[in-house]
Amino acid sequence: MDSPTHDLQGLFDQLGLDSSEAGIDGFIAANSPLPDDKKLIDADFWSPQQAAFLKEQLREDADWARVVDELNLRMHQKTQ
Repeated sequence: MDSPTHDLQGLFDQLGLDSSEAGIDGFIAANSPLPDDKKLIDADFWSPQQAAFLKEQLREDADWARVVDELNLRMHQKTQ
């Protein structure tokens, strides 16, 4: 059985956020870069439910973990 393939759009849907390309880019632009010592899951902009979902996905190395890691990388990138 194949694992489901998830993407950022699906992750943003799961989190109840605007999952359009512009919505994702806008969210990242408005909330990044995160400081190097701040974990994505500990960022202040998540609701308790969103943070819990992200933490659970990473802790369990669940299907969404790869996409959460991708978002983490994008949120820590410095803009040029």
